[in-house]
Amino acid sequence: MDEYKLENLKKHIDNIKRRAFKPVYDDLKIEKNYNLHGNIIEEIGNILLNKEGKEFIIDDNNKSILRFLLYYFNDCELFSTIFPDKKYSLNNQILLCGKPGTGKTMIMQIFSEYLKATDNQKAYNCTSISKMLNYYKINNHLDKYTYNENAGGFEGKPSSYCVNDIGLDSYKHFGTDVKIFVDEFLHSRNEIFIETGKACHITTNLSSLQINTKFDERLIDRFKTYNIIHLTGESRR
Repeated sequence: MDEYKLENLKKHIDNIKRRAFKPVYDDLKIEKNYNLHGNIIEEIGNILLNKEGKEFIIDDNNKSILRFLLYYFNDCELFSTIFPDKKYSLNNQILLCGKPGTGKTMIMQIFSEYLKATDNQKAYNCTSISKMLNYYKINNHLDKYTYNENAGGFEGKPSSYCVNDIGLDSYKHFGTDVKIFVDEFLHSRNEIFIETGKACHITTNLSSLQINTKFDERLIDRFKTYNIIHLTGESRR
């Protein structure tokens, strides 16, 4: 076997090892640990909303989702007790649905900061379709949000993201059909998730019914890799 093939084999084996590695998280089954992490979430929420002169309110509409996500991002088996009628998995990504203004984006921003602050390997960056479209307009590609080859060579070095407020209305943005743009991006991210474990969480104003009617069949099938969670309530704005 030549040197090039050996190097590729080594990279492949390292990739398998990385994906098989199970990190150590604080045990949130212990009440003291859970309360500590819960307080961090609440504090980050208040910091983020302070610039708007608001407080982060935990109520009947979001408290179960916050608890679920705390368990989920810390690989705690108690995650399955929050929505016992759902077949959610710790190995799936998050798709958070809800009406406009209910706090979906804020929740995912809070967890983005929380995961970075606690040095959690599931940490992700938040972005939006408009930011991605502007990047695409300038660079004529989405490498930063997909395989990120510029940061990691030919094989890339993808990062985890949360893309907020994805909808599927077909309209033109500087000549780009947004629906096709979103479809192709999500297909790429699904491949990345399967290959590397790097997630692409989503928030959307669409309901489950709308997701099933607006996305094409091959993309609906990809949503099997998501925990589809519904945030109830009216606008907090």
